[in-house]
Amino acid sequence: MTGLDKMKSQILDEAKAAAEGKIAEAKAQAEETIRNAKEDAAKQTESILHKSKNDVSNYQERLESSIDLQKRTKILAAKQEVIAGVLEKARAKVEAMEAGEYFSMLLKMVEKYALAQDGEICLCAADLARLPEGFEAEVSRIAKEKGGSLKLSGEGKQIKNGFILVYGGVEENCTINAMFDAKKDELSDIVHRLVFSQA
Repeated sequence: MTGLDKMKSQILDEAKAAAEGKIAEAKAQAEETIRNAKEDAAKQTESILHKSKNDVSNYQERLESSIDLQKRTKILAAKQEVIAGVLEKARAKVEAMEAGEYFSMLLKMVEKYALAQDGEICLCAADLARLPEGFEAEVSRIAKEKGGSLKLSGEGKQIKNGFILVYGGVEENCTINAMFDAKKDELSDIVHRLVFSQA
């Protein structure tokens, strides 16, 4: 082998050794990169899985809360419907009272709402037509005890039942509907306690 061939052979061996070294280094770097990428992917997978579990848990909580709210809203609406029905039946029962009981109730209302002033009590035409004997005198007596006076208007008011007290142009609506409307919240609470306290 000539000197030139030896030199060529030596250069090729060195180049081959250098190339193999570079290849080995590149393989090591590639393996390191792949290992790092796998570790990052595993961390990201864990993070995504954790976030997904949290999202599912949060969604479940919101869903349960929403279902609970809808349930409570429906229960409340049903209770209000029952209460309104009971109050409507009570109002109808009061309106359907027989005359003696009805006018006795009106006298109790006069006792409660009459003022220590001179005024007028107005009834509907139907009540004026069926007025029991002594009713007007009893109204006068009650008003007098309160320090005032009440005269019965002979003209029927455009009301369904109950009465209207008039003092100096100011009217006090004492109809059955007005009484129920004024006491609606209080009566609703009473009905709620009676009907739902055992539930």
